[in-house]
Amino acid sequence: MSNRKHNFIIILISNFIVAGSMTMIMPFLSLYIETLGNFTESYVQRWAGLIFGATFVSAFIMSPIWGRVADKYGYKPIMIINCFGIAISIFLMGHVQNVVQFFLLRLFMGIVTGFIPTSMAFISKHTPKNIAGKTLGTLQMGSVGGTLFGPVLGGLLADAVGFSYTFILTASTISIAAIIIIFGIHEPKIQRKAKNSIYSRKNVIWAIFHHPLMLNIMFVTSLIQIGNFSIQPLLSLYVSHLTTSNQVALLAGITFSAAGVGNLLIGRFFGKLADELGYEKVLTILLFISVLCIIPQAFVTSLWQLVVLRFLFGIFSGGLSPIITALIRREAPIEVQGEIMGYNQSFRFLGNIIGPVLGGFISALASISSVFFATALLFLIGALIVFIIQKRPRKDFDDVLKDHV
Repeated sequence: MSNRKHNFIIILISNFIVAGSMTMIMPFLSLYIETLGNFTESYVQRWAGLIFGATFVSAFIMSPIWGRVADKYGYKPIMIINCFGIAISIFLMGHVQNVVQFFLLRLFMGIVTGFIPTSMAFISKHTPKNIAGKTLGTLQMGSVGGTLFGPVLGGLLADAVGFSYTFILTASTISIAAIIIIFGIHEPKIQRKAKNSIYSRKNVIWAIFHHPLMLNIMFVTSLIQIGNFSIQPLLSLYVSHLTTSNQVALLAGITFSAAGVGNLLIGRFFGKLADELGYEKVLTILLFISVLCIIPQAFVTSLWQLVVLRFLFGIFSGGLSPIITALIRREAPIEVQGEIMGYNQSFRFLGNIIGPVLGGFISALASISSVFFATALLFLIGALIVFIIQKRPRKDFDDVLKDHV
C-alpha cells in the first residue's frame, strides 16, 4: 500500500472518531446546564445558545493560525495537538462547577478545534490535483458518518452512565484518535525554507482579497453555512408542527440525519464528477439544485415529505464542501495551502455563528417556513456568484501574491 493511501485511511478513521466524539455531547448540552444549578428555563436557553456558539467564535479566529503553523512545521503535530486539546477540554467539562466554567471550556475547545480542516488540508496537499475532488469527497464520509452516529451514541451513553462519565468516555475516544495519528501517519519531512516575503501573513490576506475567485469562493462557503445553520436549531420545532407523536426528539433526529445520509452516500460521486467536468461548473449546478430542494420544505404538510426533501437536499449539498476544498487546492500555492484553507474554515465558522441568529430572527419576525425561503435565497446568491466568477478571466494566485511584494 502506498504511503498516500495509508495516510488517507488513517485520516478517514480519525475523522470519523473525532467528528463523532465532538457531536456526542451536543444532544445534552442544555440538560447538562440544568444540573449546574437551579435555573429558570430562559436562563438555560440563553446560556445554551452562548455555550453552543462559543466554540465557533474562537475557532473562527484560530483556524488560519493553525493552518499557517501546519504549513511551517507539519500537519501531523497540529492534528495531535488538536486531538489532545479537544480531549482535555471535554474531560474537564465533566467536572465543572458552574455555567461560566462550562462556557470557558467550550471557548477553549474552539481554540483547538482545527482537526478536521487540518486533516483535509494534509490529504489535499499530498493528493494530485486531478483527483482532489473525488479524494476529498470520500474523506468527507468519515466526518459526516461520525456526525450522524455521534449524537445518537452520546444520547444513549448519557442515559446509561450519566453526563460526567459520557464526557470522560468522549475524551478517551478522541485520545485514541490522537494515538492513531501518532503511530499511523507518516508525513514527509517539511523542508524549512528561508523566510519568503511573498508568503507573509499580510501578503496572503491581501492576495485573498484581490483574487476574485478565492475571495468569492470563501464568501460562498459562508453563505452555505449561514443557510444550513439558520434552520438547524429550528428543525425540531418545525417537526413538532408536523406530527402528533410524543417522540418529537427522535423524529427530529431522524429528520436532521436524513440530510447527512444523503451527503454520506453521494458526496464522493460529485467530487469525482467535478474533477472531470470542472469544479466551478459542478458547484454552480449543485447550488441551483439545492435551491430547488430547499423551497418545497416550506410547504410540506407531513413529516415524511420533509424527511424525503431533507434527504434530497443532503444528496446535492453533500458535494459542496469537498468541491470547494478541491478548488482551493487547485488555486493555492503549496507553501500556504494550510493557511488559506484555514481562512476558508474561518468563513465557514462565521456562517455557523450568523446562521442561528438569522434563523431565529426571521422565524420570530415571520415564521419557520420563511427561514427556508431565506436559506434558498442564500444558496441562489451563491450559485449566481460562482456562475458569474467562472466567466471572468482567471488569475493565478501566485501572480497576485507577487504583485504585492
